[in-house]
Amino acid sequence: MRHKGGENLKKILKTITAFAATLTLLYLVSIGMANYFTPDSYKITAGTGLQWGSDAITAVTENGNDISTEVYSVPNKSYKAQLMLYHILPIKMVNVDVVKETMLVPCGTPFGIKMLTNGVVVVGVADIKTASGTINPAAVAGLKVGDIITAINGKEVNTNAEIIETVTNSKGKELNFSFYRNNTNFSTKLKPVKSETDATYKAGIWLRDSTAGIGTLTFYNPATKSFGGLGHGVCDADTNELMPLLNGDIVPVTISGITKGEKGNPGELRGYFTTDTPMGTLDANVPAGVYGSLNFAPKGGALEVAMKQEVKTGAAKILTTIDGGKPQYYDVEIEKIDYRDSVQSKNMVVRITDENLIHATGGIVQGMSGSPIIQNNKIIGAVTHVFVNDPTRGYGIFSENMLVVSQSVSAAALSKAS
Repeated sequence: MRHKGGENLKKILKTITAFAATLTLLYLVSIGMANYFTPDSYKITAGTGLQWGSDAITAVTENGNDISTEVYSVPNKSYKAQLMLYHILPIKMVNVDVVKETMLVPCGTPFGIKMLTNGVVVVGVADIKTASGTINPAAVAGLKVGDIITAINGKEVNTNAEIIETVTNSKGKELNFSFYRNNTNFSTKLKPVKSETDATYKAGIWLRDSTAGIGTLTFYNPATKSFGGLGHGVCDADTNELMPLLNGDIVPVTISGITKGEKGNPGELRGYFTTDTPMGTLDANVPAGVYGSLNFAPKGGALEVAMKQEVKTGAAKILTTIDGGKPQYYDVEIEKIDYRDSVQSKNMVVRITDENLIHATGGIVQGMSGSPIIQNNKIIGAVTHVFVNDPTRGYGIFSENMLVVSQSVSAAALSKAS
């Protein structure tokens, strides 16, 4: 009997040990996942707390109190806080910046972009037929698609015409090309060759020094008279690289038609520049969108900007213009949210649920990028991309991320002006 009792006790102990090990593993996995999917830094408006996911994630002060209680209501200060899972399990220490409430005017209006590049983008290389055979001077020199030519023989270049003139007048003499690739400056020697076709000297490169397009304004900041739009940068159609901005304007646009989106074939808003008179100036073209200043304030009331942790899955609306009329609100669903610091633009998955919008456009189409997303009467983000295989769904960027960039661009522009 004692032997059986001992065996039973061993089984019970093994069961308890296995159960404890399973709980420990679940705890470590939960904490690991929570640590991976939660940011290391947050912004909150004065007097508010830090919690989301049906209060599954919260933050407490070093004294263990809710973050909104003590001195954390003081704006323009930064603090350390402990992120908690289910109010019990500590995840990690995080930085919390207390900021003033920011009010922005949601726009949803189409605008045209006219941009000159800072340098000249290489969009292709080509063989040149010469008396001694076919050669590609650009390839021999090591130039590649996506490179940005900034100077020739030490002289700055910003237009196709400047490069063509220099190459044509080279008489075949070696030229020193300065260029930019992968955030690094390089230089190379390029020897133009005489073309058999027209007896002129050529470098064997296709170039682009400007671009134009249509997008949607996201917001206007009355305090700085600045705007943010698109939610993603303007990229070259051939290289898919961000276009380096020298200067540019935005102009009014009239939407004249729609190509409906369908699976495998994204649609687009068709339109034309209403006038060449600028409505604003471009100051930045970055991965998070285009930013600059407006010459006049758009109509409409201002809404508070939501911090990323305030964004919830569920119902929301987008404000966009799909015809020659005014911006309209349409129903959407926020299906998924990615709070990680490393994700700067594709922060949420948005699904169009409004039957009127689906009937008119098929869902999200090109030209709608930048349409502001509104939830709980706050600006939470902007539409950025459409899913090619499902035009009713696409990505959105947090308005907090766009606001941070906009404030930085405005401060830089003000400093430059002074």
